Order: sequence, then structure tokens, then C-alpha cells
Amino acid sequence: MQLSRRNAMAIGLGGVALAVLPRQGRAATVEELTAAFSGGAEIGAGGLTLTAPEIAENGNTVPISVSAPGATAIMLMAAGNPTPAVGTFNFGPAAGSQAVSTRIRLAKTQDVIAMAKMADGSVVQAQATVKVTIGGCGG
Repeated sequence: MQLSRRNAMAIGLGGVALAVLPRQGRAATVEELTAAFSGGAEIGAGGLTLTAPEIAENGNTVPISVSAPGATAIMLMAAGNPTPAVGTFNFGPAAGSQAVSTRIRLAKTQDVIAMAKMADGSVVQAQATVKVTIGGCGG
């Protein structure tokens, strides 16, 4: 069988379309994401530090930091966004520290939730409410 350029393009585009197709369904809820991340483990508190501003004058770039010494993975969610999952960060044995710092976009005033899977299999959670102001008025 000879593979022409046209056939190669069709196969490639079909593969890309197939990879994107499952993502076009409805976005997972915070509860579904929590259940998938925790794997049925009971969620505790402590051992996780979430740093977020109380008031964000610009919802497009809100600085968020999460630190969880001893974690194997950290998941970050924005509960009020149309797609709540922000990201999941995995740490291997060679990781210098188990911390994440990023900027996220928040659609409105909402809770930012961080969860961490610890090395012993436990799951801990922390959350912070971030008030997003319109036009940077601070009120």
C-alpha cells in the first residue's frame, strides 16, 4: 500500500479530531473532579498551604501558590469557572519541592480549591475565596 500525501493528511487530521472529540462534552463538576482525584479516599485538612489574594482587581491573572511537602500530586480547581479544572501537577521522587505557583483566570468571585495526594495515600484539601472586582475598583 502506498501512502500519498493526501492520505497522510487525512489520517493525521482524523487523529487530531478524535483526540479532541471527548473534550467537547460537558465539563466535569467539582464533585466529579474531587472523586476522581481522591479515588475514594477520605479528604482531610492540613499539610497543604494555598495562597491566593482576597481581592483580585483583574480576574484575568490571579496569582495562586500551593505548597504540600510530601505530596505526589496537587490538583487546582476554580469552582465558579465554566470548566473548574485548572490543572493537576505530579511530582516524582527527584522533585526538589512539592509546590506550584501559577496565574489563573477567574470568571467571577469564587472559591479556589487545592487538593494534594500525599505519599502515604491520604488526600488533603484547602480552599480560599477570591473576590473578583470589575474594573479594578476594589469594592
